[in-house]
Amino acid sequence: MTPVGDSPPTASAPSVHPSPARPDDRWAAVSGVLACAVTLAVASLVAVLFGPSSNPAVAVGGAFVDATPAWLKDAAIAAFGTNDKVALFAGMAIAFLLLGALIGLVAARHLRVALGLVAAVGAVGLAAVLTREGAGTGDALPTLVGAVAGMLTLRALVARLPLRGSTATTEPAQYGSDRRTFLRYAALTTSLAAVAAVGGQLLGASRRIAETARSALRLPAAARPAPALPAGVQSAAPGVTPFVTPTNEFYRIDTALLIPQVNPDTWSLRVYGMVEEEVEITFDELLAADLVEAWVTLACVSNTVGGELVGNAKWLGLPIRELLARAKPLPGADMVLSRSVDGFTASTPLEVLTDDRDALLAVAMNDEPLPLKHGFPVRMVVPGLYGYVSATKWVTELKVTTFADDVAYWTPRGWTERGPIKTASRIDVPRPDADLTAGTIAVGGVAWAQHTGVIAVEVQVDDGDWVAATLADEASTDTWRQWSYRWEASSGRHTLRVRATDATEEVQTSTQAPPAPDGASGWHEVTVEVA
Repeated sequence: MTPVGDSPPTASAPSVHPSPARPDDRWAAVSGVLACAVTLAVASLVAVLFGPSSNPAVAVGGAFVDATPAWLKDAAIAAFGTNDKVALFAGMAIAFLLLGALIGLVAARHLRVALGLVAAVGAVGLAAVLTREGAGTGDALPTLVGAVAGMLTLRALVARLPLRGSTATTEPAQYGSDRRTFLRYAALTTSLAAVAAVGGQLLGASRRIAETARSALRLPAAARPAPALPAGVQSAAPGVTPFVTPTNEFYRIDTALLIPQVNPDTWSLRVYGMVEEEVEITFDELLAADLVEAWVTLACVSNTVGGELVGNAKWLGLPIRELLARAKPLPGADMVLSRSVDGFTASTPLEVLTDDRDALLAVAMNDEPLPLKHGFPVRMVVPGLYGYVSATKWVTELKVTTFADDVAYWTPRGWTERGPIKTASRIDVPRPDADLTAGTIAVGGVAWAQHTGVIAVEVQVDDGDWVAATLADEASTDTWRQWSYRWEASSGRHTLRVRATDATEEVQTSTQAPPAPDGASGWHEVTVEVA
């Protein structure tokens, strides 16, 4: 029974606690991305005052390139070719976007931790900047200013993150703006980042005196012009690459993420080390010297069998042996360590630079001043050696030394120190997997054995006999040589192979080898369908 006067017991209603609203993760990620964008844009703007190497993005990319092992370098070039730097910057941009989004998500929960992450990223950029060739303490300023700008931006945006879920008033005070307010701040931040980025580009362009100097340069006449090309240097097979590679199509492989801007008025080249007398030459003195022209084919050690990282051009420059003769190398010296303005070095055997080949300090390419991306104002061109040991762009130093005492940029990374170019040949036409019609088919391509010369090229169809191809005229032993072959093709799927023989009568090896550590080898082949 229920006692009189007492109410029956009732179940107590559960207490209601509103679930706290949280910052919207989507906008938190946007905050982090925008903060990182401000960091980079401001750092790039300030870096204009100190030079490209003070830009943390460039420095981090350069540090990545420096740490790249041979197998990864080859993989990148195989995948992207001469667009490897574009791919690197694209990869860095994607990584930076993801990192920014992560920092934004952390900031929505633990702002101090996120600010610490921004500082840590800045420290990585600062370390990359200060360890670059020729870095000074002033080069740290762009990274520091950018990092501070990024942290202030992150703090301001996170304080205005819109909430999701409940609008309970128990939320921390630093959150809770409506979406419209946040978007106004985000738009303002985006505008500021864009202005800083564009301003950096415009100010940088105003300081690019190298382009202006190149446009105004008038090349001197060569004391020894290049011989006229024989009428028959081009292959008779339609579609074979031109004997002279157009300058804008010439391959570019180097370690410079941003093209160095070198003022020819202040450029000079120093020859020192194991010499009787140090020699220094200015750009004006170089132009006033007895310059020579030479046709020279250059090849990259990363070129795969049948690859396109090879090109032929006419170069104008001063024979390096003349400068070395003035410096008088000491007995025991066997190497010249060339250095670029961006710190790249190459190890070139001394005897290659002092013999009768046209190893040049080049100032012009195909009758025009060197393009900036190919080394303006001065680069090295050395017949017979892969570019990584000889073709130093933006060159500023030649140190006469020994292989025992000095190493160049790529040697510690697994590449051999001397880099002679291997005899190679390539089928340009027909292209792989081409659909052809039975009958006479034009086959053709190029072969090279620099500073030795090609005396024969042979073609094999399937597993048949090797048949001599027709050689085009030879311009010099320092250039590639073109060839052609008339193939009487029958229906079916066929594989064509090519091999060359150099002037020492050594036949190109069939042994397959990758580019690392001293250049690819093997016979190039293409497979086609004949109807």
